[in-house]
Amino acid sequence: MDLRIEGGRVLVGGRLESTSLDLTSDNGGRIKALGDEGSAARRLDVKDMLVLPGIVDIHGDAFERQIMPRPGVSFPIGMALIDSDRQAIANGITTVFHGVTWSWEPGLRGAANARSILEAIETLQPQLCADTRFHLRHETFNLEAETEISEWLAAGRIHALAFNDHLTATLDSPRRAEKLGQMVPRSGLDTDAFMRVVDAVAAKRADVPASIARLAAQAVLHKIPLLSHDDTSPAQRQWFRDRGCRVAEFPTTEETAKDAAFGGDDIVLGAPNVVRGGSHIGFVKASDMIGRGLCSVLASDYYYPAPLAAAFRLAADGIAPIEKAWSFVSATPARAVELDDRGVIAIGRRADLVIVEASDLMAPRIEAVIAGGRVAYLRDLERLRPGKS
Repeated sequence: MDLRIEGGRVLVGGRLESTSLDLTSDNGGRIKALGDEGSAARRLDVKDMLVLPGIVDIHGDAFERQIMPRPGVSFPIGMALIDSDRQAIANGITTVFHGVTWSWEPGLRGAANARSILEAIETLQPQLCADTRFHLRHETFNLEAETEISEWLAAGRIHALAFNDHLTATLDSPRRAEKLGQMVPRSGLDTDAFMRVVDAVAAKRADVPASIARLAAQAVLHKIPLLSHDDTSPAQRQWFRDRGCRVAEFPTTEETAKDAAFGGDDIVLGAPNVVRGGSHIGFVKASDMIGRGLCSVLASDYYYPAPLAAAFRLAADGIAPIEKAWSFVSATPARAVELDDRGVIAIGRRADLVIVEASDLMAPRIEAVIAGGRVAYLRDLERLRPGKS
């Protein structure tokens, strides 16, 4: 059923314009017309609201808390994904990449869980409002997974592949014992058994670079976007770039981010970092990096409300007008993962929209969310009316 959105200020071509939109739910939901009087069956009155492209969240793992809200306390994956979908949509996220870590660790981040989440996403997708995609966060010491991941890449089951190495950072940290201790509860092992696993995995360090290179080549072959996580130096960023990895997630130093920007790579930082005014683990301050041109994408990371709040916080703090700030959560992430059908409002693009009341930039309120041309969230039902006859 077609829908006409009237009375709002629409972000079109980088500017906010007072115009109307006509949407169709056909063909996955598309934007049919801008401005002209239409004959839609329903009309949504959004007077004094901002009409913005739906948020494209390319890195988020908050869904893990729905699966295991407390260490050792698990709930069915299907239930967790459905609840995560509700949270994402209510916060304006219309395309969500669930960052699923497949690690050498057993338990929450083990092989069985990764397989189960992938199968659940594929099975539940027709029931979910957000376009839900599988972002595999591959722990690079997980050498045994290489063959299966290659098969998933060839079958198109992975929508983004990130290379993570939390083991090296943990083993080299002066807080090594504390960091390893934090990993034990989600593994399902006792401390002694977990440390035996760590020792066995770390002993295969020399085999890791070749495995990364083989997986990267498979991803490039099958046109799957590649990301590297927590790059620690320009040399490391260059190594990944040479293997086709053009998205740097959470570079740990400004020098590394500068190399990524100079090389034309997209740089992902956490939207919670902007909202909170800094990193919770002492890394670079995202708003400062944005001001220096060293960040192009903001992701929910671990908190679904953050992208919306971060974009408006940038505007409130004078770092970027909302027209520019919104691109960090919509147009640029869509481009970074090669989704050229969304992220901006234009005829023929996906009808993924967020309608926001933003008289207070520090407290924006979502009034409605359109996902694939359908109303997925509506705060005030009276805004939706029959079309004119």
